Amino acid sequence: MNPRDEMVLIVDRANKVTGSVPRHEMRTKGLPHRASYILVFNSGGKLFVQKRTMGKDIYPGYYDVAAGGVVLANETYEESAKRELEEELGIKDTVLASHFTFFYEEGRNQVWGRVFSCTHDGELTLQAEEIETGFFAAPEAVLALSGKEPFTPDGIYVLQRFLKGKT
Repeated sequence: MNPRDEMVLIVDRANKVTGSVPRHEMRTKGLPHRASYILVFNSGGKLFVQKRTMGKDIYPGYYDVAAGGVVLANETYEESAKRELEEELGIKDTVLASHFTFFYEEGRNQVWGRVFSCTHDGELTLQAEEIETGFFAAPEAVLALSGKEPFTPDGIYVLQRFLKGKT
């Protein structure tokens, strides 16, 4: 199935389910939806940063601190996180820690996100359609780089809030 035709779970501004529509309709109309965000660390505490391909429907070519994506119709945040980790990075059967749920709005992007994290030291298999390249870096270095390079704004919000909760 073409990603633009995936059926996305639609919610209201209170995060209550209102139905589902194809992804392209959700983007065109700027409908509120749910998404999973997974911060992938290695055992040394470095965070995986990915560079999005130019074919992405939002923030093409930007760096992103989180794997993840939209929650599909009839899917939970947790199911979305596990599916996205496997699709984007080839990570299967890993323990996910759940951290917080948040609402983020920027332009026509209205998203209720749930943040997870995991530790992974194995091989990564990058999904060519979505990820151009990636690297591990200390979270503080990632935040510094975000001042010089384009990063997804919701991803930076997630990382800043995650780090604030760790102090």
